[in-house]
Amino acid sequence: MTTSELTGLHVVADPSLQQRERGTVLIGGSPLRIVRISEKGADLIDALLDGSPVPPGKGATSLVRRLLDGGLLQPVPQSTPFTAADVTVVIPVRGSLEPSLLDGIGEVAHIIVVDDESSEPITVPSHTMHGVKVRCLRRDTNGGPAAARNTGLGAVTTALVAFVDADCVPRAGWIASLLTQFGDPNVAVVAPRITSVEPLGTTDHPLLSRYERAHASLDRGTQRGRVRARTRVSYVPSAALVCRVDALREVGGFDEAMTVGEDVDLVWRLDESGHTVRYEPSVAVGHRHRTSPWPWLRRRFDYGTSAGPLAKRHPGALVPIEASGWSIATWGLVAAGHPIVAGAVVGATAGMLSGKLDALSRPMPVAAQLAGRGHLSAGRTIAQGLVRPLWPLTALAIIVIPWRRLKLALLAAVLAPSIIDWIRTRPNISPVPYVALRLADDIAYGAGVWVGSVRAGTIEPLVPDVTSWPKASRYTRWRTSKAQP
Repeated sequence: MTTSELTGLHVVADPSLQQRERGTVLIGGSPLRIVRISEKGADLIDALLDGSPVPPGKGATSLVRRLLDGGLLQPVPQSTPFTAADVTVVIPVRGSLEPSLLDGIGEVAHIIVVDDESSEPITVPSHTMHGVKVRCLRRDTNGGPAAARNTGLGAVTTALVAFVDADCVPRAGWIASLLTQFGDPNVAVVAPRITSVEPLGTTDHPLLSRYERAHASLDRGTQRGRVRARTRVSYVPSAALVCRVDALREVGGFDEAMTVGEDVDLVWRLDESGHTVRYEPSVAVGHRHRTSPWPWLRRRFDYGTSAGPLAKRHPGALVPIEASGWSIATWGLVAAGHPIVAGAVVGATAGMLSGKLDALSRPMPVAAQLAGRGHLSAGRTIAQGLVRPLWPLTALAIIVIPWRRLKLALLAAVLAPSIIDWIRTRPNISPVPYVALRLADDIAYGAGVWVGSVRAGTIEPLVPDVTSWPKASRYTRWRTSKAQP
């Protein structure tokens, strides 16, 4: 978005935003950053958060762009040059088509169903109940979802395309609700929230169904944001996406060499090319989940196998654990039974951080808060890494380590993410089966990560990224080097 195009935009504060020093110091975003602005800039931000639009002028628009890109502010677009008549819907299918899907799409320009060599050719009506023309393209060979979507993309003549999977249940008006985001010409893709809905027919495993409703694998949560690797919203699935056609064609569409993870690769390539991908959870699309244990586990495993190919294409974007050496030392000391020493390390990191907060009149309280939040976040990241991609090493360590305290600490780390998640969400499932299914979920995914890494010939998804603030992550350093001539 150019400076002139930012004029008139409305924004809201990201939930992470903190204003300090009468608004001249802003803390927040993903990853967390500290931004110092002038008193005039602070007055501008106050006015924007009170509901005023972005005023004209290079200074105002450049500041807003900086805060939008950093995730401290979120846009609230109120106009768009597009309508539903500018959207073609592409539905890749192999096997069967959700009966209500075509009519559930609503009013758009066209619908293209791509039959990816189903054993029995897909038949579709000529028009939906809304009068939308439906076209079916049959591929002679099965190429996977990426190839099917590209086939459909090649036949699109409108400015926007919406990809919808065949097992989705769209809600009325979901496409139109996302179009305002395209008032920003930088926006290439907008993704809704994907929620879990019951499959058609008899539920094979009611307990698994309740778990899916509570912890759907495609659900990216309730907080909107820009989609970027190693941020709060690191990717969005292609189950439902609205995309700018020229941006997709610019980057070559989906990578047909990838049979899984092709959606993650696409949004990362778009971001790396300077386009914006946004996640808008106020709009939701249902997705029918698997309820038989083996197909469910197999799907989680398949998701994990994408880690190796993605790491080859985007070095540093996928790591099992990202934490500072100070945080690793802190939790290592806790695990070893030295909480007092661990507390001293936390205090030392707060002291070092306070020296970097010279813009604040009282830096120590803020430094202590940030250090505490950072170490707690790192603890969750370490625990999740130990139980998900690194679980074979964790299991081996629990078996061979002779010290009982460390065994118990590792077991606690394995169980903690599931237990905390259950306490936080209070799903309609008892804690023991929830924890068991969550562990099975993580183990299946982690097994896929190892298999995918071996197939791709890389250990990148299995190597932690030990950072030290303000050191950039491996992914950030790779992107910087890639951008240099």
